[in-house]
Amino acid sequence: MSQPETEVLNQLVARVFRIEDITRLDSSRQPNGFLIRYRGQLLSDDSAAAYDHLADSLAPYRLSPHFRAEEGGQVIYLAPKLPDPKADKVSVNIILFVLTIFSVLLAGVQTDGPVPQDAAGQILFLVKNIFSGWPFALSLLGILLAHELGHYFMSRHHKTPATLPYFIPFPFSPLGTMGAAILMRGIPKNKRVLFDIGVAGPIAGLVVAIPVLLIGLALSTTGTIDPNPNGFLEGNSLIYLLAKFVVFGKLLPAPAEPQGILYWLQYFFTGKPIPFGGVDVFIHPVAFAGWAGILVTALNLIPAGTLDGGHVVYSLFGEKARKAFPVIIGLLLVFGFFWSGWWLWAALLFWLGRVNAQPMDQITELDKPRKIVAYAMIVVFVLVFTPVPFMLLMP
Repeated sequence: MSQPETEVLNQLVARVFRIEDITRLDSSRQPNGFLIRYRGQLLSDDSAAAYDHLADSLAPYRLSPHFRAEEGGQVIYLAPKLPDPKADKVSVNIILFVLTIFSVLLAGVQTDGPVPQDAAGQILFLVKNIFSGWPFALSLLGILLAHELGHYFMSRHHKTPATLPYFIPFPFSPLGTMGAAILMRGIPKNKRVLFDIGVAGPIAGLVVAIPVLLIGLALSTTGTIDPNPNGFLEGNSLIYLLAKFVVFGKLLPAPAEPQGILYWLQYFFTGKPIPFGGVDVFIHPVAFAGWAGILVTALNLIPAGTLDGGHVVYSLFGEKARKAFPVIIGLLLVFGFFWSGWWLWAALLFWLGRVNAQPMDQITELDKPRKIVAYAMIVVFVLVFTPVPFMLLMP
């Protein structure tokens, strides 16, 4: 259908918006392809309902409204409706998932007997014993799958096009995978939709990860920490410390001699000094999968860019959330002195994380229940964040 006369569009907009001025725009010079700008004020306080009404009215003309708050006032832009996304090849998702299963199985192999010293022999040993890694693989992939399907089904619920999860295999690494991701093929309608999609993943992942962690810790044992040039200690988040306390009745790793709060603060944030001679949990593969699931949740909840945490804080604070970005980068750079992996994360966020998702309707704010959940997720991020994820044990 051809674009209607401007007067027709004006009448449709006027049903929900008190128009103060109208500006025709050169769509070729607009990054979003905007055709017309209306300044004024919505006739109703229910901006979400107003958006839906106007969007339905414009749908026959293949136009979409964009609600903005600019210079203390309200603005409606009209732009051509985006074409429907092409169907994705599900075969790619399946192939990557199968490869990730085998990669994670390799990472979870349990050694029963001597391990060959040469690289070829080690690879052959892992392949022969690959199915011994099923408890770790089932636990970790269950957490990751729950996380991504949380995003996917919430996207489907809000009619926002999204892909199925893409799993990323990472053979011969501690976890066997670099995680998974879904790609949004459409623009979220408003901040509420963006928030729901963003927060659904971490919540679904934690619902699986916390029971997995507790079950795994119940299967674990404790012992003395001895120097081992090929070993490492997993880092602590507050929720991991609490889980170990629930299962074992004490904070672990426990140093050989009783220490005060200053020791625990230093160890929590720097991973030093490693309490050689003290007691720690000898983590079962299922517990390690639960710990990894908590770590993945923490990484996703970093409040920046298009990460899940970035969606949460943008939905809650709007453009003000951008002011926190330099602080986040600075903190990651500081933490990098104690675990160098944070420097890589800081570089990735500086490259990819300066852009927030922009909903179609940026006037509609979160309602009270969502605000409560948003603040709760900020608390959850504090609980799951692991300042030093890995600590190498040196002889």
